[in-house]
Amino acid sequence: MNLRREVLRFVVCGAVVIAVVAAYRHVTAINPTTVALTLLVAVLIVSAAWGLRYAVFLATFATLALNYYFLPPVGTFRIAEAQNWVALLAFLAAAVIASLLSERARNEALHATQRRTEIERLYAFSQRLLTTENVPELLNSIPRYIVESFGVTGAALFVVGRGDIYRSSSGTRELDGEQLRAIAARGEPTMDREHELSFTPLRLGVRSVGALGLSGGLLSRETLEALGSLIAIAIERTAAIEKLGKAEASRESENLRSAILDSVTHEFRTPLTAIKASATSLLSDRNLDSAQQLELITVINEETDRLNHLVGEAADMAQLDANQVELKRELHRIREAIDPAIEEARQSLANHALEIDVADHLPLVSMDLERIKGVLLQLLENAGKYSPPESPIHITAEADARTLTVSVADRGPGIDDFEQSLIFDKFYRGKNERYRVQGTGMGLAIAKAVVEAHGGSINVTSQVGHGSVFSFALPLASQ
Repeated sequence: MNLRREVLRFVVCGAVVIAVVAAYRHVTAINPTTVALTLLVAVLIVSAAWGLRYAVFLATFATLALNYYFLPPVGTFRIAEAQNWVALLAFLAAAVIASLLSERARNEALHATQRRTEIERLYAFSQRLLTTENVPELLNSIPRYIVESFGVTGAALFVVGRGDIYRSSSGTRELDGEQLRAIAARGEPTMDREHELSFTPLRLGVRSVGALGLSGGLLSRETLEALGSLIAIAIERTAAIEKLGKAEASRESENLRSAILDSVTHEFRTPLTAIKASATSLLSDRNLDSAQQLELITVINEETDRLNHLVGEAADMAQLDANQVELKRELHRIREAIDPAIEEARQSLANHALEIDVADHLPLVSMDLERIKGVLLQLLENAGKYSPPESPIHITAEADARTLTVSVADRGPGIDDFEQSLIFDKFYRGKNERYRVQGTGMGLAIAKAVVEAHGGSINVTSQVGHGSVFSFALPLASQ
């Protein structure tokens, strides 16, 4: 295809000379200078459009035609006068020099355009590098980004300290891993123009941290070096972000561990203090009447239950975090979980009017009855603890084609938008309630884990000063 195009261009150059000669041959008393200038313009146009070799061919052919048809003696290649020799040689020199200058300007324009395009591609490539903040993801993405941005057919990346070669596709085996390692060790770019292969080290200053190989296209040496520097900086930046994130996570973990320890210590100390005080009173004072003894024993019993509940929550949280809980799922009606939960929460609900809106014909749900009862118990106890006395608590259940949704609505202080996004996190407690109402902040996190283990979801809708609605949805048995 290229050979055919080249031959066609040479034929066109010859045809241009023939056309100019034929046109001026029919004009009487034509000045040879006019013909020479016309042919010179044709040479410049061809040089600008197609390059030097076509222009030199056209200039040589035009010189011969000018001599044969327009310089005396006409019809021969002899030249009668010395001034015609000068004119002919001047035309040929002017045509060749003009072609050289035009070719140089053309090459410089192409080079400038290529450099501008490569700079634009480098900028777009650098922007894409900034979107990834995970080192493995970045390393897997870079070869693909290069292929998409620079028009090469394949790219391969090697990073010191990592055994893998990251490739744009499995078909880039011409970019040998051993050669990439050698380039990284040597620290010098190489280009194989015959096979359209190029390699460049990834440099951070004078330190080489890897190598990049490209196939199916040749970029300039400057662009290759810029690519190597950009990739090295991006890898270093992403690694630094990961280290910073790990350090931040470690610090947050330490803070969370302290908060958990403080919270759990406080919550465990309260029932233990009450139990210890009651037991000490029973042991030290033998003159207590039956009513006083009964009261102290009741305190011990209630605080022991509370302590047992705290230990159970901690154990549940640990098991759910480790995904070690096996659900005993069977088909049940949701009322089978609601009624026992209300019974167990009777102490928390004692000062509230309970409104229940649960239809009898709701479909069956595949669930672990005890655990869903625990979710409802947590929501009811929270509603009772955080709502003002005598305020109503409303329980509803409804089903659509795919899920059954249970809601517990209260008239408590409400939760602002920011806290709604945190309320189901482990050990989080509302900033306005954490010192007023006892708790560890594990209850809603456990409820969320249980519901999600059933394939459902849990959420809260709240307005500050008007109360909250906690809802969870479970997939229906038929789903």
